[in-house]
Amino acid sequence: MSTFWSIWVSVIVLGTIFGCWALLMATRKGQKHDQETDRTTGHSFDGIEELDNPLPKWWFHLFVATCVFSLGYLALYPGLGNFQGLLGWSQYNQWEEEMQQADATYGELYAQFGEVPVKELATNEDALKMGQRLFSNNCAVCHGSAARGAIGFPNLADDAWLYGGEPENILYTLNNGRQGAMPAKGLMPNMTAEQVNQVVNYVLSFSGREKDPKAAKAGAQVFAQGCAGCHGQDAKGNQAVGAPNLTDDAWLYGSTYEWIEETVLYGRENRMPKQSERLSSDQIHILAAYVYSLSN
Repeated sequence: MSTFWSIWVSVIVLGTIFGCWALLMATRKGQKHDQETDRTTGHSFDGIEELDNPLPKWWFHLFVATCVFSLGYLALYPGLGNFQGLLGWSQYNQWEEEMQQADATYGELYAQFGEVPVKELATNEDALKMGQRLFSNNCAVCHGSAARGAIGFPNLADDAWLYGGEPENILYTLNNGRQGAMPAKGLMPNMTAEQVNQVVNYVLSFSGREKDPKAAKAGAQVFAQGCAGCHGQDAKGNQAVGAPNLTDDAWLYGSTYEWIEETVLYGRENRMPKQSERLSSDQIHILAAYVYSLSN
């Protein structure tokens, strides 16, 4: 936060507290807590007049205590711009302290599971419960709470894997992340609109859904020139480079003509962030076991 905004926030906060104090004192002026009168404020509604009596003593003291507490709190904790408070507390320090406590509590258990092979760990009910919680906290925002994926995010509960579904593949993905790229118009940047239509129909023909059989037939040659380099001549994909199998029913961006046409025309960019910066190696091991169990 800049110095200007720090001062601005501090002035507003302190101004509010002292303003409340001044208002409290002003309304109390000339009044005694134990004296009630028949004097009214001049307001009347439905025959009922509002009396101008002082605040009850306990109520007044409660307001005073609130103002004093506010000043004490702001002296000890953050609240006045860039001033961190005399105790030096911050949400980051609090988070780090809680993480250290969690590591001390669960670290030994994580370490025990971290020594068990992924395939064996995938059958351990306690480990899967831990893996599910790790997944919910770190992966569900993209892949969904049930790991069924969404547009642009793979379904982890089927057997269609971009980079392979064996434990070593999953561990590599979690530790190092993945960067996928489908170039616009594949390996034929000069692909014409007619050729785009042909190759889309050809891809649709794998599941018998082409709109134009003649275009689909012509699209085989376009596919061989612009797409087979990554997806293979048989369109079964290539896990070494993360090129998806185009002959199954697993689609990252939809399988309609319009979705496939958009992919061919403009390409796609996908990134799976590495989790090694957020999770320990043992936690990643448990998470890999959970992910592996989803499709096995």
